[in-house]
Amino acid sequence: MAVWLRYLTMFGLAMVPVSELRGAIPLGLAYGIPWYECYILCCIANFIPVPFILLLIKKVIKWMAESKVEFFKKVSLWIQNKADKNKDKVNRYGIFGLILFVAIPLPMTGAWTGALVAAVTNMKFGRAVICCITGILIAGTIVTLISTGALSALDWMLGSKLNVA
Repeated sequence: MAVWLRYLTMFGLAMVPVSELRGAIPLGLAYGIPWYECYILCCIANFIPVPFILLLIKKVIKWMAESKVEFFKKVSLWIQNKADKNKDKVNRYGIFGLILFVAIPLPMTGAWTGALVAAVTNMKFGRAVICCITGILIAGTIVTLISTGALSALDWMLGSKLNVA
């Protein structure tokens, strides 16, 4: 695979929900991309959708809920339920709750869901952006440390055959 395609794949994977940093950083490291490039590029890519989500998600949910297409109605209900499920945590702990929610690299957490919850709870745009950026940087650090440690351990166990950067 061409080097530029590896970077593009890693960058794209960091931008989409579900995989986000949890999938993109280990993939980039497996491709042989240096850890610091993985970290920086994946954090940037993971942040790109955040402002759009914060500004547009409520309008999109409303449009889908009012749609005559049943699929859109179901998706809007699913998104609203997902936001409502996590709203209390963010409301209870405020900005720290949102930072922590974005920072913990587990399924159903991350920048996408954090931005969704921030928008639904009517958090101020600037505050939500700062919380999401902080959470992304923390999550990126956690995933990078775990991934590089796991690859280094595997490299050691296999007798330095992986050539981990």
